[in-house]
Amino acid sequence: MDKEQIRKLAENPNFIPGIYNYCDRWCERCPFTSRCMNFALSEEQFDDPETRDITNKAFWNKLSEMFRITLEMVKETAKEQGIDLDSLDLQAASNEHRIARDTAGNHECSRAAKAYGEMVGNWFDSAKDIFEKKADDLSLKVRLELPNSDPASEAAGLKDSVDIIRWYRHLIYVKLVRAITGALEETSQSPDEVPKDSDGSAKIALISIDRSIAAWGQMRKHFPQREDDILDILVHLDRLRRKTETIFPDARAFVRPGFDHKNQDRG
Repeated sequence: MDKEQIRKLAENPNFIPGIYNYCDRWCERCPFTSRCMNFALSEEQFDDPETRDITNKAFWNKLSEMFRITLEMVKETAKEQGIDLDSLDLQAASNEHRIARDTAGNHECSRAAKAYGEMVGNWFDSAKDIFEKKADDLSLKVRLELPNSDPASEAAGLKDSVDIIRWYRHLIYVKLVRAITGALEETSQSPDEVPKDSDGSAKIALISIDRSIAAWGQMRKHFPQREDDILDILVHLDRLRRKTETIFPDARAFVRPGFDHKNQDRG
């Protein structure tokens, strides 16, 4: 794909501008892929199995090509707007961003989010036996055809909860670091009516926490024998959610393009 193809793709009026900036990256479950330029671009650029495999050289070649084209387009746009990129102290800006990101990574919310990711890993590592037992129990229910029993639905519900927990396990940390980094870099002179990118990132983190809490609530029903462990995780997540809401009081009200309009609440 070249620059002209990208420009032509961007002219599609069906795309919602910026929708990809505040999503959870779970394209397989997103109803807005047909309205997302980022998804369309990915489908065009990574259009065969080799380029979708992160361990394959073809993937990295495609990614490198995309970075090169993007840089060229940024330079062209800057020139059109009379901006001399060579005159900017990009190294100083990069250093400032790195310092802000390091600070964000050490924030109490970021540390709590990272700790949560470790808790998830430890829990699943220790839960192999109960998953095996659960599979045996569900298989037995299928064979016995017990009344008032729906093992297929139960299995699907369990898988959904596991998928949700695993998907958001690390995303919470990533989005919180981005939100805190953004808050550190945002200027106090910004107009109050302008939505803050940091609030948008914090909202995704909060949504991820909400969905993770709901999924762990279902896990608690599936595995009552591990209730104490699950409750510890739920308490940890709830504390992280409340702390995040305190630091980003306007995050819940942030309106994400596409997702937070009427009848569009998935993201």
